[in-house]
Amino acid sequence: MSVNCSLWQENSLSVKRFAFAKFSEVPGECFLLFTLILLMFLVSLTGNTLIALAVCTSPSLHTPMYFFLANLSLLEIGYTCSVIPKMLQSLVSEAREISREGCATQMFFFTFFGITECCLLAAMAFDRCMAICSPLHYATRMSREVCAHLAIVSWGMGCIVGLGQTNFIFSLNFCGPCEIDHFFCDLPPLLALACGDTSQNEAAIFVAAILCISSPFLLILYSYVRILVAVLVMPSPEGRHKALSTCSSHLLVVTLFYGSASFTYLRPKSSHSPGMDKLLALFYTAVTSMLNPIIYSLRNKEVKAALRRTLDL
Repeated sequence: MSVNCSLWQENSLSVKRFAFAKFSEVPGECFLLFTLILLMFLVSLTGNTLIALAVCTSPSLHTPMYFFLANLSLLEIGYTCSVIPKMLQSLVSEAREISREGCATQMFFFTFFGITECCLLAAMAFDRCMAICSPLHYATRMSREVCAHLAIVSWGMGCIVGLGQTNFIFSLNFCGPCEIDHFFCDLPPLLALACGDTSQNEAAIFVAAILCISSPFLLILYSYVRILVAVLVMPSPEGRHKALSTCSSHLLVVTLFYGSASFTYLRPKSSHSPGMDKLLALFYTAVTSMLNPIIYSLRNKEVKAALRRTLDL
């Protein structure tokens, strides 16, 4: 059912409120998806909170690798909280509308946390590269000051890009329709609602996506090439196995995050479809955030021991 946008316009110039499209006209399907997303949301919040607490309260985890892991966990909490609560409300309620300001706020935080994650994953890859390729200089090259600077740059880049992209999108006029065919205020579905020719805007967003997604990914790729070369020349099979095992969790998280993000933002507009975009959005907002703490704790004895101490088990 379409929404009457004329009720949400001032002087017929620009839409001041939006509404998210209904997932389905069948209540049972909406309730099933609501239950699934709610469970993933709760698992994500619990897992990431426990990881952050375990790192903060366990002196044995006060190392660069776990410092970045704690940052990633805090980021995932913000990432999911910026999107999923409104998504859940829209699934089971008729109150699917959101103000222009609310939509801009949601877009800012979603972009902020997304770009910060790109940068943090690159910082984590650099940390593993230094640990494996330069073990004798690791303590000085990855000092507390260096780690803090890398984290600040990551969060700062996320903030700058988030502000820039949000201001860029909401400087446009939205003449209607006002129904966002998506779960939340993401860039492509909102740009589709803007008035007039938006080809230049789309090109600018595509370039920004390449810079913000591809640049950290290239740094990750370079780090893992160096790691692979270093591992191949190790004389001990046990040393090779230990080196690779410390990278496997991070590599899996990178694959999940970058795979879904690249497929969403770097493919041509002609290949976009609302159904596929919604499925991908659900994956990188709910599924990856839920899996990250599981991936990092499943094969890591130090994290599992810290989690047991945190839970007093």
